[in-house]
Amino acid sequence: MNNLLSPLINSWKTPQLRRKILLTAGIFFVFRLFAHVPIPAVDTAKLAALFSQNQFLGLLDIFSGGTLVNFSVMALGLNPYINASIILQLLTLVFPKLEELQKEGEYGREKINQYTRLITVPLAAVQSVGMIALLRNQNIISVLDPLSLIAMVVTMSAGTMLAMWFGEMITEYGIGNGISLLIFAGIVGRLPVVLGQTVTTITPEQVTNAGMFTVLAVLVIAATVFVNEAVRRITVHYARRIRGNKVYGGNTSYLPLRVNQAGVIPIIFAVSLVLLPSLVGGFLKQMQGPAAGIGRFLESAFNPNGVWYNVIYFFLVLGFTYFYTAITFNPKKIADEIQKYGGFIPGIRPGTATASYLNYILTRITLAGALFLGLIAVLPSLARQASGVSSLLVGGTGVLIVVSVVLETVKSLEAQLVMRNYEGFLKE
Repeated sequence: MNNLLSPLINSWKTPQLRRKILLTAGIFFVFRLFAHVPIPAVDTAKLAALFSQNQFLGLLDIFSGGTLVNFSVMALGLNPYINASIILQLLTLVFPKLEELQKEGEYGREKINQYTRLITVPLAAVQSVGMIALLRNQNIISVLDPLSLIAMVVTMSAGTMLAMWFGEMITEYGIGNGISLLIFAGIVGRLPVVLGQTVTTITPEQVTNAGMFTVLAVLVIAATVFVNEAVRRITVHYARRIRGNKVYGGNTSYLPLRVNQAGVIPIIFAVSLVLLPSLVGGFLKQMQGPAAGIGRFLESAFNPNGVWYNVIYFFLVLGFTYFYTAITFNPKKIADEIQKYGGFIPGIRPGTATASYLNYILTRITLAGALFLGLIAVLPSLARQASGVSSLLVGGTGVLIVVSVVLETVKSLEAQLVMRNYEGFLKE
């Protein structure tokens, strides 16, 4: 516990980091404030009843940052932005120009972010219409005239863009990854509600099952910490070089390859995609003819309690883990950097052979991390079906994100503390 809290305590003592923490906390407060500003013409009592009965909407609410349960002005939350990021990252594999743009440093990242924002707007509008149609079918939204419908779609789309801006502000001027932290804030904000629902709905027969689920949750937290901290250390030797009367190099260091290189991002990406068919199904079900049949099929096939949902969810997590790892870790670039500074891995030739070796190691340790993430992602659903405690499904999925985001944020604070201490040492 002391190791976890010490970066927070030391960060608070550093004026610049304290400002970053306060900025992040202020954005959290404004974000949660908007999450409680409902859109007019919505029956909030019926909405609350629907969420208590529908696991799909409960999961969707997690990844909206807790804004959907009140059908607030930020009802869609960050889902359209996450979907736009997925689409753009997949397009970089198809279009070489986008891939080249991604490698152009700060300018390329800025252009990619701009394209992501542009894609987010139409996605937010489409998802707004689908969500309104879904709630209209449940008699939660009263009859709407065209002008009111347009106003709701524009409001929800603007709320998504505002949430996206909050996330980018945290990433640039605050601490950690803004998108992950906003989802974290939504989950933590709803934890008292979820725990209260669990306590009030558990029957005496389910007390034992709930206890077993609690023990399982503790084990999941411990396993998540263990896997997130697990690394494979690759030994790197640096050749001894003599320049004038000075000797450089000749030392040994280690290249740490994390088992879970992608963090919690694959879970966020996978859920955003696996929830889309249910949303589309709810929209198509309102129509006549074959479209209604397709809508009912999608809702049935992608029911969070169903087999197909969990199977597809599991394999999406696996795929996105490898995909995001490939984006964030470039073996060729690392191999070139090692060779540039006169380093080599014992028994491996520098250059291409080193890149192939790093890719070989990374592919295999990522498989362990991907299988773990996939198992943890579907485990809460399996445990819910075994225990019969339905409200704990959302809590189980949230635990994984909360633990991962906390670990990533603490590491970010530690890195900034080390950097500032190093800069202070250089100035001295």
